[in-house]
Amino acid sequence: MKDAPAHAPNVSLAKLFGVFLYVGGTSFGGSVIAYLRDHLVSRQEWLDEDQFLAAAEIGQTVPGLISTNAAVIVGGHLRGAAGAIAAAVGMTLPGAIFVFILGLMYAQFKSNPEVGAVLSGVGAAAVGLILATTLQMGAREIKKWQDWIILIPAFVVVGIYHISLVPVLAVLVPIAIQFNRPEAKELAAYHAQQASYHAQLAEHHEEVAARHAAATAESSS
Repeated sequence: MKDAPAHAPNVSLAKLFGVFLYVGGTSFGGSVIAYLRDHLVSRQEWLDEDQFLAAAEIGQTVPGLISTNAAVIVGGHLRGAAGAIAAAVGMTLPGAIFVFILGLMYAQFKSNPEVGAVLSGVGAAAVGLILATTLQMGAREIKKWQDWIILIPAFVVVGIYHISLVPVLAVLVPIAIQFNRPEAKELAAYHAQQASYHAQLAEHHEEVAARHAAATAESSS
């Protein structure tokens, strides 16, 4: 698996819209996450595994559809606000059109056994794609025994007892944060990196201001 470039690749809005339009038009149900990973990480190489996992985690834990949330996050990462809008529209447009058409046809074909067989086959394929993506992402994310303390209760209370995700997150998120708090060395390295970045940024601004001042003085003389 190739990693994406360290910096966000230069992606046109048309390309961004087209990729999400294709994913939105060819994915079904929960399989959309598997399709997104395949296109964004493996095919387009816009994101690496960790970046995609972060987008999926945020998309899962905030209100709204995970696919739309992930599209907004990825589009914003690649092209800012315009990219977020292009990705979100591309992601949701095919489904909106298909649902509108199917809604008009549902009354006529809802009892057709062939239609039911097709939908059952699509559902089975979607389950397989979700399982494959879960195993691939889980292999990268679940690294410590503490991760199982979060994973197993979340699976039991949400997957088996169907408890709402909101109270589950309210309980498990603080525990997960406590388990995964960065060490002092990691925090020190991060703050040093940020300080160096801001110092370089300030130096750049000073150089730009000096050039502008020199140009202004030269033009006035």
